[in-house]
Amino acid sequence: MQVMAKSPPEGTKLIAKNRKAFHDFEFVEELEAGLVLQGTEVKVLRDGKVSFGDAHVRIKGDEAWLHDLHIPEYKNGSWTNHVPTRPRKLLLHRREIGRLKIHMDRKGLSIVPLDLHFRRGYAKVKLGVGKGRKRHDKREALKKKQDKRDMDRAQAGR
Repeated sequence: MQVMAKSPPEGTKLIAKNRKAFHDFEFVEELEAGLVLQGTEVKVLRDGKVSFGDAHVRIKGDEAWLHDLHIPEYKNGSWTNHVPTRPRKLLLHRREIGRLKIHMDRKGLSIVPLDLHFRRGYAKVKLGVGKGRKRHDKREALKKKQDKRDMDRAQAGR
């Protein structure tokens, strides 16, 4: 029996995944948010060119903003091109923003983007609320991941 990866929901196209976030953080909660983008940013995302780097979410007042997400300039753009690392507003309900604010203030958790995707033509970002791992925790997580991979290979070889 072969184990297959989870397929994305119907009408979803993955743009990019933040693999470093899964290594550096242990996530408590995940949620999806819309993005306010300019036209040239959408064209670049359709080409799949995006870099997460040290992207993170900050909450100012009643608004959530995605900082340090690098979407390069559109090569065929003109004076209407966007600034590559500008802060982008996240579209969330007020109660979701309140819950995120509580996580950040009381519990000291971070909010980082996990992936970017299109759902029914709209650009969405999956956010993860998590706690940063220490160096020894990262090693332990890698060891567990490798052990699981070895067990899966051994079962597949039967």
